[in-house]
Amino acid sequence: ACFLLLLFEAVTMDQLISDLGQIVGPRHVLTGTDMVRYSSDWLHQYQWQPRAIIRPATTEQVSEVVKLANRLKIPLVPMGGNTGLAGGTCGEAALVLSLERMAAIREIRPKSKVAIVEAGVILSNLHAAADAAKLLFPLTFGARGSATLGGVLSTNAGGSNVLRYGNTRDLCLGLEVVLPNGEIMNLMSELHKDNSGYNLKHLMIGAEGTLGIITAAVMKLQAKPKVYATAMIATTSLASALTLLNDLQHATGGAVEAFEYMPGFYMEQHQKLFPNASQPFAQVHDTNILVELASTSADLAAQDVTGQPKLMQHFETLLAAHLEAGAILDAVVAQNQAQRVAFWERREQAAEVTASHPRLVNNDIALPLESVAAFLDQMKTRLAEIDPQAEALVVSHLGDGNVHYAVWPASHDKAVQDDILEAVEDVTLSMGGSFSAEHGIGLTKLPSMRRRKNKAALQVMRAIKHSLDPNNIMNPGKVVPAAD
Repeated sequence: ACFLLLLFEAVTMDQLISDLGQIVGPRHVLTGTDMVRYSSDWLHQYQWQPRAIIRPATTEQVSEVVKLANRLKIPLVPMGGNTGLAGGTCGEAALVLSLERMAAIREIRPKSKVAIVEAGVILSNLHAAADAAKLLFPLTFGARGSATLGGVLSTNAGGSNVLRYGNTRDLCLGLEVVLPNGEIMNLMSELHKDNSGYNLKHLMIGAEGTLGIITAAVMKLQAKPKVYATAMIATTSLASALTLLNDLQHATGGAVEAFEYMPGFYMEQHQKLFPNASQPFAQVHDTNILVELASTSADLAAQDVTGQPKLMQHFETLLAAHLEAGAILDAVVAQNQAQRVAFWERREQAAEVTASHPRLVNNDIALPLESVAAFLDQMKTRLAEIDPQAEALVVSHLGDGNVHYAVWPASHDKAVQDDILEAVEDVTLSMGGSFSAEHGIGLTKLPSMRRRKNKAALQVMRAIKHSLDPNNIMNPGKVVPAAD
């Protein structure tokens, strides 16, 4: 369970429900058993009992709910698709504000390549809307069928295409935010350059609802690729994989969209959980890479007499050179969309594979690219010293240095599991990395923030939080640990 420090102004539950019903409509204030699906995170590591679930339909309704909560000093926890992995939506005795009804794609503007959307828009729905306009919204990951734009903005989510397009922060031009006092801050700019003072948009992105509630956004769209080239590749080492990445980038003018690492142990565990999945290779290799190239160039999409696009020809030629040099052990290039989808399913089912073990120490770290192999080597030694029977389940957005280093501990001892977490932090920070890459802080990484974040930076964060939210109603107890 999660716990929040609560200071309520005297008000009866019946009066509170009535007042909220006046704002959003009685049908959209949920209590009792109707709250069950809003009362646990995706991993089921946290369970909570909300005070009520509020489902506003407009920014103005969000504003009125926030004004009421601020006056009564009742905590508010915003919730999108509830696909987070760090406990950021835990709302014990709080008003959980679900933005699921605010799911309009207000406008797609093909000429300026922007989408104006509400925070409750499901990621895959934005993908479909962009595709219908012959454009691309590039942010993607396994939970795209339920994750919402407000959630991915609030955590500055990454996903599989960061290598080419950047994090969510890089894809956002403007925001609409309801501040802790209920005022609506309109930052819905479509400008690519705006140097007018503090960048409040970036302050809100990644704040996990602790500074305000994102209700709408202006998101960048991209030209839709005309051709893809996708392959599963087994290399001799991570060093060989990175050499391949650099060669691919150089040869294709930066056309690499994804470069995903799956070690042999992950491949084996995936096969156990999904026994009907076809295997790319006849044997299990230690270093497996899913690589995808894409191009908007009509020239690279043009096909030869065999029907093969020019991009695929370049791809296979370069792979053949690495294969001949001994750096690649095996490679399978997707010949159709079904094969491409099967390759991606294996990678995007990582969350299910990770959660399949009853004990989990979950880490989402970022490292310099050349340090990933050294990190894994050092952690192999450290993990064996702490919990000799523990197993590390690793997947990585290798192209941007984001490593999902999950540990399945053999020990039930919480102290041992804490030691594993601290060892990961030690090795990560010794290499100039970060203990948090794309999942957010929430509750899970509060101890890491307290231990590892620069003290001056924490003081600035606390000052910002107190200045904007003096009553501490906005997702309290998340992201920034309380002062000692």
